[in-house]
Amino acid sequence: MDYKGLGNIFKGVASSGAWVCFDEFNRLIPEVLSVCTVQFKSVCDGIAADSKQIRVEGDEIRLDPTCGAFITMNPGYLGRSELPEGLKALFRPMTVMVPDLTLICENMLMAEGFVTAKELASKFYCLYSLLKALLSAQLHYDWGLRAIKSVLVVAGGFKRAEPDLPEDALLMRALRDFNTPKIVREDEVVFFGLLGDLFPNIDPPRKRDEELEGYVIQACENLGNDPDENFCLKVVQTEELLNIRHCVFIMGPAGAGKSQCWRTLKMARDLRSPEMPTKVVDLNPKSVKTEELYGYISLATREWKDGLLSNIMRSLSSARDEKPKWIMLDGDLDANWIESMNSVMDDNRILTLASNERIPLLNHMRMIFEIRDLKHASPATVSRAGILYISTDDGTQWRSLIKSWLKLQSFEEDILLTLKACFDKYIDEALVWLSINSSPIVPIEDVNRVNILLWMLAGVLDKSKGDSSTAVEAAFVYCAVWALGSPLSGKSPY
Repeated sequence: MDYKGLGNIFKGVASSGAWVCFDEFNRLIPEVLSVCTVQFKSVCDGIAADSKQIRVEGDEIRLDPTCGAFITMNPGYLGRSELPEGLKALFRPMTVMVPDLTLICENMLMAEGFVTAKELASKFYCLYSLLKALLSAQLHYDWGLRAIKSVLVVAGGFKRAEPDLPEDALLMRALRDFNTPKIVREDEVVFFGLLGDLFPNIDPPRKRDEELEGYVIQACENLGNDPDENFCLKVVQTEELLNIRHCVFIMGPAGAGKSQCWRTLKMARDLRSPEMPTKVVDLNPKSVKTEELYGYISLATREWKDGLLSNIMRSLSSARDEKPKWIMLDGDLDANWIESMNSVMDDNRILTLASNERIPLLNHMRMIFEIRDLKHASPATVSRAGILYISTDDGTQWRSLIKSWLKLQSFEEDILLTLKACFDKYIDEALVWLSINSSPIVPIEDVNRVNILLWMLAGVLDKSKGDSSTAVEAAFVYCAVWALGSPLSGKSPY
């Protein structure tokens, strides 16, 4: 919003008697807030003096005393500014209380067709209160109203699909299957323990799409990936999240397999429905400035300069077909650009530009964020998207990488067996020792260390296909020392 645009807004509101609401008002920069203070004061002074006309930006305009202005704000969030004291004095503050989540759960459960809604609502609220208090402080955890609503929608879908199953089993399945993708490993014991206490002797089987799982395995083989059970589960969970949320965060450290997760799902969907292929447009929002991402009005020429994301959304939403379309935003979040996505991530599903253009995110379109963490995201952003967290604690990534690499090699059988034995003998214990006893110069994941080892092995073993098992193991140890020890500093005591 620029200064001239603000003046036009105040002129229109003051002269027509309209009411205007400035949503997320303290996201404006301090310079714009100071301009707003002057404009608001001129309107308030005119009403107090019972004037028929006031002066706004040098223009005399008619004043209708029935005009009104409201602002909404979240104090203390990232990317927010403090309101000037002069502006605070012009508004009557009103604080909104925390909603009664138990009553909301009960009403929604009744609307979804649950008979024992009152009892289940109490269990629901009790579980989320305990999870908020007992689980670790992960930035991607959200136990608020939006998360509750999403689980209730899932439970309602289960109820309509299988009306004969007990209602507590349906709700327990929704709570378990919807929240498991974002629970980190260290919290799984507490999470499943609380579920077992609130729903004793209830463990309904997970609702599986065996056809999709088969295509996921086939897609892994086509892409040269190892169809690991945990990885395939994350791919299926991504599909489940996309069915109930139009915006999804795929989170995890580098090398966790985030990109391969959505690429595998895309291929699985294409194999399942060749006539409805999924179109993916990938971009890095951190590679351009925020105004170049959404578009801006040039102050010199007053012309609209279209943005990268706005152009992509407009072209996809204007396409006449209804084939699935994904917008992939592969880049870390920050408060500068992600806050402008709130209207897209809400149920409104509309991107509102500074040019007053509104671009819809249609029902067959999805927005997927591939990110490392949520350090620079506000709680409002976290609550607006489904979250899939991919952990590297189990080491399934580097194990799958080794399996995939061995499948692609054309070595003789005895060399492959020797290499497999060397991986089993050295790598696991070496990585555990390094994680405990060493401090690398730069942070590096285990999968990156193993990847370096595979590159070195490919270069060394190309010339030794006829060597003995002893020579192959010696070459393996040489490569492992340099690959696994390369991030270590020269000051290491080891």
